[in-house]
Amino acid sequence: QVQLVQSGGGLVQAGGFLRLSCAASGSIFGANAMGWYRQAPGKQREFVAAVLGGGRTNYADSVKGRFTVSRDDVKNTVQLIMNNLEPEDTAVYYCRVEFSSRDYWGQGTQVTVSS
Repeated sequence: QVQLVQSGGGLVQAGGFLRLSCAASGSIFGANAMGWYRQAPGKQREFVAAVLGGGRTNYADSVKGRFTVSRDDVKNTVQLIMNNLEPEDTAVYYCRVEFSSRDYWGQGTQVTVSS
């Protein structure tokens, strides 16, 4: 069983920086992927970024070049560093850990970018 606790986020002006962190209570060793999703008001949850097994990273086109995702299997954490934030990045952000048998989600963190 894995529990995910998120931290970070908040309110920032456009062009600013925020960092999200997700700490797992259990081991994340062997996870197929660890990453971040977001859900804006009135919209479906969408993929943002992920670190796959072997360390390869994937990003949504809308955040490429601005966001950086990383994972630490020793500390059991996954981070999302968000640079040059835009109002369109405003959403609740969720971390996700995916195993072969199931996946786990964090509680969600609000990110608000003002113009």
